[in-house]
Amino acid sequence: MSDSRKRFSSSGEIFSWLLEFANFERGHSIAKSYRLDRTEILAGLAGNPEKCAPSIHMAGSKGKGSVTAMISSILEAQGLRVARYMSPHVSDSRERVSLGNAFFDDSVYCAAGDELREIVEVKLPASKARLFDPTCAEGEGPTYFELLTLFYFLCARSGRCDALVVETGMGGRLDCTNIVDPLVSVITLIELEHTAWLGNTIAEIAGEKAGIIKPGKPVLVARQRTEALEVFRDRANAKNSSFLYFPEIASIENIRLHTGGTDFTLALSGANNQKLDLSIPTPGAVQAENAGLAVKAVKIAFPEIADGVIARGLAQAKIPARFEKVVDDPPFILDGAHTPESVSLCAQTFCSLYGMGGLLLFSCALDKNVKAMAQMLLPFFSRIIITTPGAFKASAPDEIYKAFCEGGADKTVLVPDVVEAARLALSQSREKGLPALCAGSFYLAAEARAVALKL
Repeated sequence: MSDSRKRFSSSGEIFSWLLEFANFERGHSIAKSYRLDRTEILAGLAGNPEKCAPSIHMAGSKGKGSVTAMISSILEAQGLRVARYMSPHVSDSRERVSLGNAFFDDSVYCAAGDELREIVEVKLPASKARLFDPTCAEGEGPTYFELLTLFYFLCARSGRCDALVVETGMGGRLDCTNIVDPLVSVITLIELEHTAWLGNTIAEIAGEKAGIIKPGKPVLVARQRTEALEVFRDRANAKNSSFLYFPEIASIENIRLHTGGTDFTLALSGANNQKLDLSIPTPGAVQAENAGLAVKAVKIAFPEIADGVIARGLAQAKIPARFEKVVDDPPFILDGAHTPESVSLCAQTFCSLYGMGGLLLFSCALDKNVKAMAQMLLPFFSRIIITTPGAFKASAPDEIYKAFCEGGADKTVLVPDVVEAARLALSQSREKGLPALCAGSFYLAAEARAVALKL
């Protein structure tokens, strides 16, 4: 960047600037922007920073954020500088673009931000790239997620990272992150999600997620429904990629949940039939499965890492809003679960630790299956507060309230203002001695977390 151009002075300034661009998470149309070639152009103008270090790439409907965080924590325990890319954030935008379990120094964010703005304001206009030419039918400005993804890669390069752990934003085939050529691709559980963009069936959505499978590179796949599993096997075969199906090569045994996390044994099949006794700080049998997937991915990509390092890294993994306890007594738990299967598992874990009849603070975005989630959650809780998931995503709290009232009108209240709802949940939890769970949306978790930490 030339000396005459303004430079960023803080990471907060950069993230505010990024929000000026079209953003799918905020409901902006992505009809033209859900594509990969635009990101390839941007990365080329930046000198392809995605190639600055070896990478592991994650896609899936559920658990990919947890697996990303766990892999990153293991590599960090090995002494590597790890650039971690996750979404959404809970309390701080830097959670999306971080140095392992911590943040980059602000000087790294600012250096990468200056590079990024130079690309957008100088290099891109000078390149005359057709895909960004506003006079052409497909022309438009770069999007928030395209620029955020490039910003992450620039931070990794500026921060001299040794490894990249990259979570897709949506889908896989056309996701901005799919410009990486990873040591291993990892695909977590597939559910119906983003059907307007990814397809209306499990097989169609799996086809989009399978787009991260690279020629000749191994792919590790979590347990799946049959229709998804067939898609992944066929795609791996077509790409001449080694296909590793977790239930066929490993198992999770001796699971013990406690309020401080989960202890379990990971049994790995192979020449040594190895067994590892491991602990994670997040309660949940599903989190033990995520941890097993993370361990196997690390062993494929970085086989030199010792088992003791793996155990230490898992024990130190920090995963915001994944069964995160923000108040101890009575416990107030935050979880970003927002699909029928995930909220069911979350509620079962919550009740196994704290008993039935607690308090639920719930909301979800407009495109979620609220009726199915209401049916699953109603039996577990004695008090339910329905609200909005914050101002970030469109929602219909009246419809959510109606869905819960169909089977629990006597115990359900609607408090549209999310801050007021969070305060009510916390005060009722304390007054009645009720354990409380906040679920349905990462954006709701962010709002509730901010309220809880101020009290």
